[in-house]
Amino acid sequence: MKKISEILEVKLPTFSFEFFPPKTSEGEQKLELSIQKLKPLQPDFVSITYGAGGSTRIKTNEWVSKIQNQYDLVSMAHLTCVGSTKEELKEIILNHKDQNIKNIMALRGDPPKDSTSFVAVNGGFSYAYQLIEFIKKEFNDSFSIGAACYPEKHVEAKSLEEDIYYLKKKVDSGVDFLITQLFFDNDKFYHFRDLAYKNGIKVPIIAGIMPITAYKQIERFTQMANCTIPDKLLKSLNEFQNKEEDLIKKSIEFSVMQCEDLLKNDVAGIHFYTLNQSDATYQILKQIYDILKISISL
Repeated sequence: MKKISEILEVKLPTFSFEFFPPKTSEGEQKLELSIQKLKPLQPDFVSITYGAGGSTRIKTNEWVSKIQNQYDLVSMAHLTCVGSTKEELKEIILNHKDQNIKNIMALRGDPPKDSTSFVAVNGGFSYAYQLIEFIKKEFNDSFSIGAACYPEKHVEAKSLEEDIYYLKKKVDSGVDFLITQLFFDNDKFYHFRDLAYKNGIKVPIIAGIMPITAYKQIERFTQMANCTIPDKLLKSLNEFQNKEEDLIKKSIEFSVMQCEDLLKNDVAGIHFYTLNQSDATYQILKQIYDILKISISL
């Protein structure tokens, strides 16, 4: 199975999906159906998240292995510093290696809900760059390593320039590619990308896209994800806040236009945050393939 860095060397743009490990049997069935529907779109890779506090570490390993070995899709396991010592992290990484997983998304992770700041456990890491250095030191080039970036800056950063400074530190530690937090304003992405390149960050930057499928997501995205929703999109969503079907339709139309613009401006790839749902992502990417005249067997 390929490393994502190898894929990026020969194919741009890439198209990929993110899933999270379900906690119930019903959720597992839903994820299975989503994977089955999205697989014919031939994603270049898929990623599996790692729950808050490492709460889904076992499930992450199970699903990243299952998706790669059962569905024959290049898979990437998310890994965070939260709640784990170096020895525990090494054990998790060894498990991924044994399962022939070759891609890791290395993250610091968010602090617990009842905490206002991130505090490393004794014998653990405080920053993503330390985790990245650890993976490179212990496993050499066994893994292709991805990291997160924030077009509108991380919520804890004082400025975008400060955020870029620390992002460069992560990249210099051994990152092969970056995937952005979700965003809706392409101009902010282009500004961020230009600033990153000017500061010596040369790795591919993949755009993270998440269509809005419920009105209640708006507040969550703007506050937790620190992203701006353009007035035109917000006006449209407000108009259909009580008409779910129309709201989703408008959101998909916007996402298609957003992706088309990104592709015209040489984005390295588009990574869809699916929330384990297939319909919106399927419709968006299918329309993108039609625009690009990419032929697939459905």
